[in-house]
Amino acid sequence: MLLTELASRCQAELHTQTSDEVWIDSAADIMSAQSGQVTVLSDGKYKKYLSACHASACFIAELPDESDFPKGMIFLVCKDPEISFLNAVQLLHPEHVVLHQISPQAAVDPSAKIGANVHIGPFASIGQNTVIADNTRIEAGARIGNYVQIGQECLIHPNAVIYDNTVLGNHVIIHAGAVIAADGFGYKFRNNQHIKVPHVGNVIIDDHVEIGANTCIDRGALGATRIGAGSKIDNLVQLGHNNTVGRNVIICGQSGISGSCTIEDGAILAGSSGVADHVKIGTRAVVMARSGISQDVAAGAQVWGSPAKDRKVAWRELAALSKLPELLQKIKLFEARLDALDKNSD
Repeated sequence: MLLTELASRCQAELHTQTSDEVWIDSAADIMSAQSGQVTVLSDGKYKKYLSACHASACFIAELPDESDFPKGMIFLVCKDPEISFLNAVQLLHPEHVVLHQISPQAAVDPSAKIGANVHIGPFASIGQNTVIADNTRIEAGARIGNYVQIGQECLIHPNAVIYDNTVLGNHVIIHAGAVIAADGFGYKFRNNQHIKVPHVGNVIIDDHVEIGANTCIDRGALGATRIGAGSKIDNLVQLGHNNTVGRNVIICGQSGISGSCTIEDGAILAGSSGVADHVKIGTRAVVMARSGISQDVAAGAQVWGSPAKDRKVAWRELAALSKLPELLQKIKLFEARLDALDKNSD
């Protein structure tokens, strides 16, 4: 794409010392970009790489000092370099165009209602009375159960499994190997054996939600497990039964959330977080990586550790703990001096 066109479509203003037309064929990070590529400088910590960068163009919020100008680089000045660069990535690296069809190797129940321009790949399976809205893609090997509702322009990647009665909004992405609405992990111990609790609820996923590869979301025991609009759930996450996840929540990889929790709008659970059952995590709270949550987290709080506590308190405690060997050594010295004083007094 011509750089002038790329700048126009990404709401950026060209700043160049040449009138020659420049072609851009791909995007790259500032440390590896070469001629013919566009990059971005959105964080000051990467500024040190600018002078040695060989990219043909760079998205930037404001022009740098002339001393930092790499020879021949053209700057694309814009309000939000990160978003403009992401738009450029999509323009320069478009998705493969899929010819929408229902594969003859797919198994589609006659009672299913399939919208316009829906793609169903080979060996996918669509159950009874399931409704799939327009422009949705079901990739090879996916299993869609009975009485499932899938909205418009959704993307179900290969080998994902969506159990019966699940409801998906519009623009939902389910990645490969994810399992939506399996039984929750519920048992009652009676007569020296574990009695399975029946799970007859479902999972409801609102618009613009993305579910990562090999993530499991359990259906409710009686009601629904709900995921709010705009929330993003990473790979390898376990979300237990009857959870309510708000809007625009981020849950990072290898996190595990027990049953009947409430995660309010805008909360962030960093990688390997663990949450006990019946816990509430407040609006825009941040649970830092590898934290264990056993009690409610207030709105806006930032917690860390296991059991988790306010991050500043936890860090002070950790800093104090690091001084423990030195303190023990001092105590030994004091004890030795006291023993010497006792002997002298005797």
